[in-house]
Amino acid sequence: MRLWKAFDMQTGFLLLVLTLWSSADVGQCVSSCTAAPSQWCSSVDSAIQCGVLKQCLEANFTRSHYHQDDRSVQLELYYESLCPGCRGFLTQMLFPTWTMLQDILNVTLVPYGNAKESFDGKKYVFTCQHGEEECLGNMIETCLLTLAGSSAFQVIYCMESSTDVIKSAEACLNLYQPTLKWASVVSCVDGDMGNKLMHLNALKTGALKPAHNYVPWVTINGEHTDVLQNEAMNALLPLVCSLYQGPKPDACGSSQRKPYRSYCHND
Repeated sequence: MRLWKAFDMQTGFLLLVLTLWSSADVGQCVSSCTAAPSQWCSSVDSAIQCGVLKQCLEANFTRSHYHQDDRSVQLELYYESLCPGCRGFLTQMLFPTWTMLQDILNVTLVPYGNAKESFDGKKYVFTCQHGEEECLGNMIETCLLTLAGSSAFQVIYCMESSTDVIKSAEACLNLYQPTLKWASVVSCVDGDMGNKLMHLNALKTGALKPAHNYVPWVTINGEHTDVLQNEAMNALLPLVCSLYQGPKPDACGSSQRKPYRSYCHND
């Protein structure tokens, strides 16, 4: 499965080791860290144990990386965890299309949507369109995208397709990524890491051009137009197939799917 772009692993690793040695309190973490420096970012648990999770995340080493065809279609979905239209599009259009076309479709999920943020002097505070529960759902999914690697999309799909997005989160994680402890997700959600990750989602959403005025908001290959949005909502699979410039996979012969045109407008 391909959800994130790859980068030069060897160069990135060398930079990471230098960053960790210069920024981590090695003396403080040595008592609980038994891994060699080259293994500090080999897993989330190792990064936490060695006190370098933040640095590993910044270097993208606790995510899964895959070689992606440079011709692949790049789709970004800006959404909210409790927006009915977002849930319908993600579970019944985007995820099935990605499942069939994951070799040619790279998906980036940005859970934030029409939320607002402020800074209280210590941390960022978020207000969400569908209330505090949606803020919690957005935060859980943001942390999953960082911690759950290649299984993140499946976990989020499981959550969004369930009756209760929030209450299903732990069970969905245990189903699709049982090696990741729910306590690690909760720590991210309640801590500084989750707060900063959501702030990045706010910045990314706020930088959209044109600015979004509803969600789900789709960009394809960095572009958003009314035509692309409508085609994505109505028939994403044939749209991706038409945009991909390489040899078409067999799934490109599939029929169109039911359109999803429900939006949550930005006040």
